[in-house]
Amino acid sequence: MTALIHPDPATEGGQWRGALPLLAWRATTTLAAPLLPLWLARRARRGKEDPARLRERRGEGAERPPGPLLWLHGASVGESQSALPLIEALAEARPALRFLVTTGTVTAARLLEERLPRALAGLVQHRFAPLDVPAHVARFLDSWRPDAAVFIESEIWPNLLLATRARGIPMALINARISDRSARGWGRLPAVAQRLFGAFDLAIAQTETDAAHLRALGAKSALAWGNLKFAARPLPASEPALAALRGAIDARPVLLAASTHPGEEAQVAEAHARLRERLPGLLTIVAPRHPERGPALARELEAHDPALRSTGALPGPDTAIYIADTLGELGLLYRVAGAALIGGSLVPHGGQNPLEAARLGCPVLLGPNTGNFTAIVDRMLAAGAALRVADAAALAVAAGGVLTDAARARSMTTAAARIAADSGALPERMAAAIGTLLPAPGRAPEGAGDAAAHG
Repeated sequence: MTALIHPDPATEGGQWRGALPLLAWRATTTLAAPLLPLWLARRARRGKEDPARLRERRGEGAERPPGPLLWLHGASVGESQSALPLIEALAEARPALRFLVTTGTVTAARLLEERLPRALAGLVQHRFAPLDVPAHVARFLDSWRPDAAVFIESEIWPNLLLATRARGIPMALINARISDRSARGWGRLPAVAQRLFGAFDLAIAQTETDAAHLRALGAKSALAWGNLKFAARPLPASEPALAALRGAIDARPVLLAASTHPGEEAQVAEAHARLRERLPGLLTIVAPRHPERGPALARELEAHDPALRSTGALPGPDTAIYIADTLGELGLLYRVAGAALIGGSLVPHGGQNPLEAARLGCPVLLGPNTGNFTAIVDRMLAAGAALRVADAAALAVAAGGVLTDAARARSMTTAAARIAADSGALPERMAAAIGTLLPAPGRAPEGAGDAAAHG
């Protein structure tokens, strides 16, 4: 760490400008460390942390397997799930390789365990990521000693990155995305950005715009290969649960609002009321992005007498709105829906992944806010694979058109499936690039991840 932030006499002014903010962050996180157990305990009471695994946030609990180890880190559900095809490709190419996957959320940990392919079960370990405190980071790295590290999307933690680099561990930033706003923010600290983004040996961005931002911030060789999330397998569904839900719905038309955020459910309920004049048998399913919001949503939508899936209820013949406040069931819901509004797009959130619905043959409806997936949304709209709606009234019109016109629905899903298939080879391509950061098969690494050499 010290070597990375020590000023270079040849460019002392610029180096100090880069060093001082990083030193300040290091000092701040060190001073805050004694208070973090209280913060973690509070998060645990709110279901945001696993109380039995809080020690992992301090970098404890390592069980390093023998042989080469690749560490992959993604903040939450989307990042960790997008890593699964990549891990499969790496495991096929390097059978001796083992994987450590770290995340920052309880939901990501649960879904990783549920969706990890059986063939990978003995190769992958999960831990919660250490907090960005120097002592926690050092304990984590010295215990696990990864041979290479892969950071997914936009996880830029100064202490973690600089400590990893200080130990000589090769690092990759993949599926990277940086908004214009974030790029401007980092651009105000150019020396800091150079230290952090320049620490990556490999940088692969989702779009050319993202790659240009990375290059401007210090990742000189950043490339644009596409979005790994678009290469994911179709979301799974329990066959008994699917049969039960289909039986309860029968032949009713179904509109799904998937991964909704606060402010969207009321608009969906308004669209439902408008649409029921045209489709009296309509069932609208609301699946909140955060399932714990289910009871509050039931109160918000009480005029529609909603049923809560978390209680074990199935939609009855008179159920108008069904709140699917359960974890990891979007694959089930997309399979029963005739059209799906992708959440986070009717409010200024940026939208969720529209190809999850498309892979399962569910026509896609999008609100005006889709900045998280601009490139793929533009392609889908241009190809007729999705429809844009501005508000509740437009949602009712668009959903009604799709739900009553089977030919139109087929046209949309066929176009969307072609777009989803375009990214099919990306995991293998990324696996080959990451493989260059790992020790050659059969050869022990020469210092990477060696705690004795770098501790």
